[in-house]
Amino acid sequence: MTQIRSQRLGVQIAIVSSCVGGTAAAVTRYLAAGADPLTLAILRWGIGFLCVFPVALLLRVRWPQRYDWLGIACLGIAFFGLFFILYNLAVSYTTAARASLALSTLPLQTMLVGGLFGLEKLTPRKSLGVGVAVFGVLGALASGLSAAPHGAWRGELIMISAAFCMACYNVWSRPFIQRSSVLGFLTVGMGCGAAALIVAGVLTIRIAILAAFSSRQWLGGIYLGVAGGAGAFILWVLALERATPTRVASTMAVNPIAAALLASQLVGEPIAPRLIFGLVAVLAGIWIAATERREPGNGLSAASAMDSGAARPSITEANQS
Repeated sequence: MTQIRSQRLGVQIAIVSSCVGGTAAAVTRYLAAGADPLTLAILRWGIGFLCVFPVALLLRVRWPQRYDWLGIACLGIAFFGLFFILYNLAVSYTTAARASLALSTLPLQTMLVGGLFGLEKLTPRKSLGVGVAVFGVLGALASGLSAAPHGAWRGELIMISAAFCMACYNVWSRPFIQRSSVLGFLTVGMGCGAAALIVAGVLTIRIAILAAFSSRQWLGGIYLGVAGGAGAFILWVLALERATPTRVASTMAVNPIAAALLASQLVGEPIAPRLIFGLVAVLAGIWIAATERREPGNGLSAASAMDSGAARPSITEANQS
């Protein structure tokens, strides 16, 4: 029963994270007119790391073991670096809502990566929930193709490719989190990704673009770093600590709704009726994937029984040095 409550709490945390991520997509769309993808990634994760690192020191988190640092650094560079360069590039080609809809293929990709490496059991109920959410948002994408910006398909293909990076991060990050702590893992990975981005920005002189930012652009950039960077991803790894990668990833499908609502105010993107269809499919898919029927006699879901073999540290234990 405790495992079931943990799974549900993880999904609820992930929904909040995905909503914040959706608003970050809208802000990225707003800033994309005056900055390139690399500069936006530097802004988001440079500020994000400056927020996360002092908190990690203050809480005296348990840092990753030395033998884990190389793996965490690779995950951090691939995710906070490569993924978000592709993410920002995708948003520059299409609308925030359509880019976020394309990103909603993440649950399917996470499920496939997890199943391929034998790290997560693919139950029929979980597969059905992911399928409902993903095909719902893909149907919404296809129905609005005629009203999309010229060349929007490029951005959506780039975003689907980027989602593969995040799928690998979702699946491969959990063992590292279990051996250290949520904030310890996040801080090291984000720091490595931010450092790689800053080096690339200096070498290409892209970082100089920030000097020309207006006060309103800086406000958007600070929001990206504090909420879309530090806040959203602290919540995301907290969710990954409690729930399986596929369940967490399934909540990404609420991302397009939050993106569309804020983008309508920031850049005047219309809220299309097809988003209602997408929202219904998303909520149904999340509910199906996040709940399991109890098996007779033991009171545990199939997924919970599968997860019970590996003990996960509590937040209190994880934050003790």
